[in-house]
Amino acid sequence: MPVSDQSVPRYSYFLSELAGSAGNFGTVLPLLFAVSVSCGMNISLMLLWAAAWYIITGLYYRIPIPVEPLKAVGAIAIAESVTPHLIAASGIVMGIICLCIGFFGWMDRVRQIIPEPVIRGVQLGLALIFIKSAIPGFILPDIPFALISVGIVAGFLISTRFVKIPDLSALTIIISGFIVAFLSAGFPTFISIPVPNLQIPSPEDFFNATIHFVPPQLPLTLTNAILATSLLAHDLFKREMNPDKICKTVGMMSLSASLFGGFPMCHGAGGLAAHYRFGARGGLSLILGGILLFLIGILCADPEITDALPVGMFGVLLIVVAVELAKHGLKTDNYWITGLIAVLAVLFGLAIGFCAGLILAWILIYRKEHLKTRQQ
Repeated sequence: MPVSDQSVPRYSYFLSELAGSAGNFGTVLPLLFAVSVSCGMNISLMLLWAAAWYIITGLYYRIPIPVEPLKAVGAIAIAESVTPHLIAASGIVMGIICLCIGFFGWMDRVRQIIPEPVIRGVQLGLALIFIKSAIPGFILPDIPFALISVGIVAGFLISTRFVKIPDLSALTIIISGFIVAFLSAGFPTFISIPVPNLQIPSPEDFFNATIHFVPPQLPLTLTNAILATSLLAHDLFKREMNPDKICKTVGMMSLSASLFGGFPMCHGAGGLAAHYRFGARGGLSLILGGILLFLIGILCADPEITDALPVGMFGVLLIVVAVELAKHGLKTDNYWITGLIAVLAVLFGLAIGFCAGLILAWILIYRKEHLKTRQQ
């Protein structure tokens, strides 16, 4: 059952769930919009799939287990403006891998293979890539609205320190951007969302996705999206969440969305914390969030509206996401490994940074165990 106090009036519980429904929009919306601008993916289809999985997840788990885009795939896609088919290939490969791991019950083995500093390095590298992409690609071309967005973020940041209100800065920025678009292009005409069509990437896309996207994304998904989410769900809701069960839903989300024009999705500990912080206590928050995303998707079906949206808001929201990622990335017990991965990720790509950091971590672990053995 959802975690709620029976003595709390229904309207109060509903308002709390409504506020919490937008708790993770600061991650979901900027990534999807930025991918749409950089890669030409249909934003309405991406929002439709996100909305569908918000609702399904809320009904299935009955607590606010978050739904959000694959961050490493998003970072690379935005930075390199890759094709939609390459993004689809990465989501299909990730979906199949997660389904296999979940059904075979291998999450405990995964936990022992990837050291924590490596994961922190991927998080920090992602943060730097988002900042690198946001400034020249979105902020500098639209400085006026970027400054407005910064003001909104700062206003909520200051207000929440003195008044107990949810931080709706991301949603406020998005609404402000739509107002600007309406003033520029007029109120949107009703255009139905395109019907999702099956898309099968080429063998070359699958090869490139496996080489460039999967190595940095897979460890981040298995640890942050699955293991950390399972642990935090137990801490917040006192419910045992089997990591293999969460791995299966990640696989189904990523595979289904990628095959039919959406962006590959996963869960995430940061998103769970965000939903909870803003008031979400049950699956209703995700159902309401899904409805909101669906309405935004309908508005974005009009290409004149999406073209008129100020890109400065995407840049600021990406930096907000980057700051949150960097905070987690800096919670490392080995700054050498984490820093190496982050620097190499910015210079040569996340896949190279991850592989180099993982090899170094294994070498250090082997050396430590070897010295311990000699001393005995």
